[in-house]
Amino acid sequence: MKKEYIQKKKLPDSPGLYFFLGKNKKILYIGKATSLKDRVKSYFAKDIGSVRSPLIQKMTEDAVSLDFKKTNSVLEALLLEADLIKKFTPPYNTKEKDDKSFNCIILTDEDFPQLLIKRKKDIDISTSTLITNNLSADKAGSKLLTIYGPFASSTQLKVALKIIRKIFPYRDEKCKLNSKRPCFNYSIGLCPGTCIGIIEKHCYAKRIKRLMLLLSGKVSSVVADLEKDMKKLAGKKEFEAAKILRDKIYALEHIQDIALIGEDQKVSGIRIESFDIAHFGGKDMVGVMTVVNDGLIDNAEYKKFIIQNFSSSNDTGALKEVLERRFKHTEWLMPQVLVVDGGPLQLSVAEKIVHQMKLDIKVLSVVKDEHHKPREILGDKETAEKYKKEILLSNAEAHRFAIAFHKKKRRKSFLI
Repeated sequence: MKKEYIQKKKLPDSPGLYFFLGKNKKILYIGKATSLKDRVKSYFAKDIGSVRSPLIQKMTEDAVSLDFKKTNSVLEALLLEADLIKKFTPPYNTKEKDDKSFNCIILTDEDFPQLLIKRKKDIDISTSTLITNNLSADKAGSKLLTIYGPFASSTQLKVALKIIRKIFPYRDEKCKLNSKRPCFNYSIGLCPGTCIGIIEKHCYAKRIKRLMLLLSGKVSSVVADLEKDMKKLAGKKEFEAAKILRDKIYALEHIQDIALIGEDQKVSGIRIESFDIAHFGGKDMVGVMTVVNDGLIDNAEYKKFIIQNFSSSNDTGALKEVLERRFKHTEWLMPQVLVVDGGPLQLSVAEKIVHQMKLDIKVLSVVKDEHHKPREILGDKETAEKYKKEILLSNAEAHRFAIAFHKKKRRKSFLI
């Protein structure tokens, strides 16, 4: 698709969804935007292949047209995006991301359903149940009413549910039925009182129905349903109850989703990937990759690597293996900054791989003192100064994640 086509399309400067279409209007890719105009325009930047991935660059080349749908808020766009990706499974959405570690919203199938966040890998989609080996015995095998997602950004998902729960308080796993005391969330207005039995089953079922519509991105349907009930209550002169519904309608139509807006500018933001190696005297060697996007930890994109080519201590060899394996995944988003743990040797290994693959990525290394505290950052000085906080955050996360993964692997090796 050519840039001139987008300029003629006259996209609005408002939230919504955009659809890259192939031949016969087949949906190739679905995305959400704070500003449809700015977001779509960013796909035609000269460096889109390095900012996003070669796969996304190919998608823009394969697309022959584009469509869009305006929404009233970024929240609505976020929810509708997940629903439509699940419905249409566009090829470039499913190829771009390994979504097994992404979070889903689930509703449990019981008299008073709980709304929970679970990773996709913990859910058996075919039977709508929670998987046994990844969960505690009381949760394993639980039947689910419905599943929403997966959602690529755990940060956005948590912000979205924070907004939704203020409008429609719901029961979560901390709310135990038939309790003598109300749960904490009830005391701050986020639980409807299912814990102490002050909401009837049919009333809670109605709330769940509205939540299901909202989580499917059908905000206008929820508003219409609320308006219908509000008029009925007003007709019966139940003005206090009508006012509660009026306030919910207002909240849905005037959602303040500034936190979601900040999280939506990833295409033009900075992505930092950090790598670390962990082992015990050369045994059970592992490597990890952590990601910081625009200053925020993005643990849904963390990766683990079991070292295959070395059985004795060789940190630089292990690092080389991990980086080579990472860059074989052209479907993953590409970083603008790559950080390794170590000194000049580790920096040299990373720089050599980036140079060989002709990647436009700044390479840095974090040198530690005898107490394993950051002493200095080697590499491009301008990048090190500009993103020092984010670099050290990503490096600390890589070290923490590597140690945790190594300990887990050692425990398994010991049991075997």
